[in-house]
Amino acid sequence: MKKKVLATLMSVAMVAALIVGCGSQEASAPAAEEAPAAAEEAAPAADEEAPAAEEAAATTGGDYSFEIIVKSYQSSYWQAAVTGVNQKAEELGVTVNCTGPNAESDIADQVNMLNNAINAAPNGIGLAACDQDACLDALQTALDKGIPVVCFDSGIPSAPEGSVYATIATDNYAAGATAAENLYPALKDKIANATAPVRVGEVNQEATSESITSRGLGFIDKFAELAAADGKTVAVVGNEYYVNNCKDAGDEASADVIIEVAVPAQTTVELCATEASVILNKADTIGMFGSNQVAAEGILTANENLDVLGTDPESSILAAGFDAGSVIKGAITGGKMFGAVTQSPLAMGQTTVEVLTKIANGESVTDVPTQGYWYDSTNMDDESIAPNLYD
Repeated sequence: MKKKVLATLMSVAMVAALIVGCGSQEASAPAAEEAPAAAEEAAPAADEEAPAAEEAAATTGGDYSFEIIVKSYQSSYWQAAVTGVNQKAEELGVTVNCTGPNAESDIADQVNMLNNAINAAPNGIGLAACDQDACLDALQTALDKGIPVVCFDSGIPSAPEGSVYATIATDNYAAGATAAENLYPALKDKIANATAPVRVGEVNQEATSESITSRGLGFIDKFAELAAADGKTVAVVGNEYYVNNCKDAGDEASADVIIEVAVPAQTTVELCATEASVILNKADTIGMFGSNQVAAEGILTANENLDVLGTDPESSILAAGFDAGSVIKGAITGGKMFGAVTQSPLAMGQTTVEVLTKIANGESVTDVPTQGYWYDSTNMDDESIAPNLYD
């Protein structure tokens, strides 16, 4: 009899434990689906151990190994990003291995590097994708193997869900618009007084990465918007991607302003220069935009033979660039380029390693937007601008 009573009591205890356990899971499940605000409300409990977590990151961070893949090593922009990566890695005591293709058009090479990085089984991968669609299969593999990926400079909107933990990038569409917002006012009177259509050229080194395409489209859409506000019509011609994806391609036959978009076969300064030369040689061209360092330097290279660029819209073509580097900075101070938009690749590299380390420490992360700044000969030495003007 005692055995039966004991067995009964044990059975009741087991059932009670199961009920409590299931109830605990059901209570915690909705919290995972709550809005960010609810997650923030729960944060203080975790914050109680934050100092310990930070101390652990500083003392055990050296055990973490990260693979960092940039778009290329052909420009000082990516060299600045790698410098930022190495600086933050040394600060946190983590190990990084930086790789990248020779040129941003070497998409297949970068995909191979990404696959090799996954096979190395690191604690995380930082990726600046040359092509936002070419890496999708590799990202799925990384997800399947539990390797977190952080994108920087360029996002991958169609990445497999859960594969990219955070994206660290400039709002590239807004940055392209910033270039238009500064170039258009300088050309406004010439457009208003023109008795025939005028042309603004845009050179994009490619039509595949999110960063370049967004900048190019941002410039086109904002320039067209500003012109429309002044009663002018705009048509977009040239590369099909930009023509098909801008807000309104317009009608070339009746347009007051023609935006001609050129994309070279490969991402080199020389080929960008070839494309720029075609547009600069047209008598109706009044402005140019190069959407990254390679494209901007291509425009300047083309001008070496043509000598048509300057800062006076009445006597020269005004050119706006993107990024920095000694060539672009020299052209701005020398009066051959009207101005440019710069990012902070150094900060992007630093932030990428910092975010990867947080993930390895089990911390939650979110996207990190970085700023873009317009600079010209009047503000290059400002405290908010100068640190971003890498050589």
